Amino acid sequence: MRSAIRALDACLRRRLGVFEFCDAADCVLRARVTPAMHPIALPDRLVPRGAAVLDLHLWNEHVPAMPPAGPDLAWALTFQRRLILSFRALAGHIPHDPRMATVQAVGGVTVLLLPGDERGSEKLLRRLGFTVLPCHSPLGRFGEFWGNLFSWWIMWTYNPASLRQRRFTRLQRTEVWMTIAAFLERYGKEDFGSQICDSGF
Repeated sequence: MRSAIRALDACLRRRLGVFEFCDAADCVLRARVTPAMHPIALPDRLVPRGAAVLDLHLWNEHVPAMPPAGPDLAWALTFQRRLILSFRALAGHIPHDPRMATVQAVGGVTVLLLPGDERGSEKLLRRLGFTVLPCHSPLGRFGEFWGNLFSWWIMWTYNPASLRQRRFTRLQRTEVWMTIAAFLERYGKEDFGSQICDSGF
């Protein structure tokens, strides 16, 4: 079953145009350029519907394996370090990739946050500069159900310990976004991303 889900995941990535911008073993993100499905209200600008955005995807094979009891402090610190390094690698890549020339925002949809919870992952992403927003699925609750089901399958396949305290019925989709200008200002200094990829961590 897990092999079938991995194959489906790879097929969907190809269909959606998800690509790898850095081949370092500690990079935990992939990305794709896509039109914004709805207006995105951010502190420094309103990104209009249809504008090019950079949709981030977890590189599941590179996410550190959780302990059997679930995430602990050591796991959280390791993941945070890899996430920041991935942001820096992406910021170093953006100016050199023509596909990203018109991108206005960076972010995407996740089931890893609980809306309104100021602890844990949401607190981390706010501290990293992202704005947390309610999810706007173009297919409504029907689309959210199938999106949550696929996310649950992915977590079960690649990191089953992550489901220890997460029931399928309680999964909620949340959006996190940052304007491209704010992202490059925060993570793109000194082209640090290229140095990360070249050194292989």
